[in-house]
Amino acid sequence: MEPAEKRRRFDAAFKAEAVRMVTEGGYTQAQASRQLGIEAKRISHWVKQMQEHGTKERAFPGQGHEHDAELARLRRENATLRMERDLLKKVALIFAEPPKAAKR
Repeated sequence: MEPAEKRRRFDAAFKAEAVRMVTEGGYTQAQASRQLGIEAKRISHWVKQMQEHGTKERAFPGQGHEHDAELARLRRENATLRMERDLLKKVALIFAEPPKAAKR
């Protein structure tokens, strides 16, 4: 079995440019998707988002906002703290065991 392909992420500027190619540039969704190397259904979804929300900031939230970076930093810190906690639990169990008698 082959490993799953890592999911690609696109920033708001890329999405907005793809939508602009379709809405203002005279490209069809299929042409734009081939040129950009992405699936046509992604562009279709982005066009719908832009039509519903109006601006790229509201249509594509979560891309490069300050609070997103802070959230990612806090998640990394949480993961580190969990690993440290688990390690300390294991070390405490090792030291809590009675010492084994040495054979001479």
